[in-house]
Amino acid sequence: MQSEILILGVGNILFSDDGLGIRVVEKLLERYRFPDGVSVVDGGVLGINLLGVISHARHLIVVDTILNKGTPGDIHRLAGQEIPNRILAKNSLHQVDLLEALTLCQLLDHVPETVILGVEPSDLETLGTELTAPVKAQVDNLVGLVVAELQSLGGSYTRREAPSCPECQKTMEKS
Repeated sequence: MQSEILILGVGNILFSDDGLGIRVVEKLLERYRFPDGVSVVDGGVLGINLLGVISHARHLIVVDTILNKGTPGDIHRLAGQEIPNRILAKNSLHQVDLLEALTLCQLLDHVPETVILGVEPSDLETLGTELTAPVKAQVDNLVGLVVAELQSLGGSYTRREAPSCPECQKTMEKS
């Protein structure tokens, strides 16, 4: 299946902040509908196994934690030549696999135009499914950056309707 734009969340939800990309994808799917031509994928830690999905996209927006010697919670945007340099710093194994998948796309003669959006993590090693406070505080901002990036590429989305029951509405407002 050919996607014009692929939004790909990567990371491991079992290691605190490493689950950021997956949490952002969950929020995107919870809040928005995307038309044909825009795919939103939970890539987990599949890395190189995502080659098939990645190689069919024209534009790729990756959401992940980014180690950039900043303060936990800092938002980063990487594009072009910045991507291999940061990933080669071995932020995590799934990022190294992601670089390998992008490199293999060259063999298929199709490397998607790629942007990585992410947040400086506080903790990538503690076993637990909760994001740390500085990273969790940036989830909504990152969701906003992803949809802004999507729009800059000519993509679109529609907001999902709010649930009709009062208790459902409260739950949605918290997310």
